[in-house]
Amino acid sequence: MNAQPTADNPRVAVSLKALVDLAKPAAAISLGHANIRAAQSGNYLSHLKGRGMAFDETRLYQPGDDVRRIDWRVTARTGKPHSKIFKEERERPMFIAVDYRAAMAFATRGVFKSVQAARLAALLAWAALQQGDRIGGQIFSEAGCQEIRPQTGKPALLRFLNALVKPAYSGDPAATLDLPLSRLLHHAHPGSRVYILSDFRGLNPAAERHLANLAKHCEVVLVHIADPLEISLPGKGRYRFTDGLREILFDSGDRQRAEAYRQRFADRRRLLQKLSNQLRLLLIPCSTQQAALDVLTGARPQYR
Repeated sequence: MNAQPTADNPRVAVSLKALVDLAKPAAAISLGHANIRAAQSGNYLSHLKGRGMAFDETRLYQPGDDVRRIDWRVTARTGKPHSKIFKEERERPMFIAVDYRAAMAFATRGVFKSVQAARLAALLAWAALQQGDRIGGQIFSEAGCQEIRPQTGKPALLRFLNALVKPAYSGDPAATLDLPLSRLLHHAHPGSRVYILSDFRGLNPAAERHLANLAKHCEVVLVHIADPLEISLPGKGRYRFTDGLREILFDSGDRQRAEAYRQRFADRRRLLQKLSNQLRLLLIPCSTQQAALDVLTGARPQYR
């Protein structure tokens, strides 16, 4: 059920202390899993992308070198086999986009989708700090957008956590996803790892184009947050819903309406999966009932 967020209810609002307290559990998160851009079979994957490898130099081939790393151009030019040597990327920018639109202030079980997004964002930020990455982000809602430039160190992380608790919005309202994704293209530099935490309502063709352009230069992870009631309606009965201002009474005994409702969510999930397959993105399902840490450590998702 929907309700007005209150600072003393951790299910509907986040506090700075709660986000700071996630530092210790974030140590269990590994951002080093590889091969997430492999062709997907149609199911959601549940592991995070690994660190990329940056080209360092070319040297003469040595016994034991991986033949897949032979530099064929240099080999052809010199007549002697050469190998490419790579090094791990350091201080890689991580950009975390968090959806705080009105539809995210909702849950029937667990926590509000917006609270889940904030907890996931904080865990990712702490994990990035512990692994030496730069931390930045974006928070968007109908009130506007706020971007936090990626920087290193704990002050950058605390700046991001404070923004999650009290965003300072500016600019046009982000009713759909095309505006925040357009802004992401300008703020997330090539080579960044980008996480988008959202229910992905308002994923229109313009937003899909922006996402495709973003995926060309960044590693993109989509975390799809959903409440069980969004997936399917409860059993037969009459249910009362409110957002604190308005109230509706809904009869779930109408099978045709219930099936149409279920199909709308299934279509949105199918679209996200198809888009992820096409753009070779990682798509992670997340329920409002699921512990945020479990989402990022690959535990079995409680999507239903």
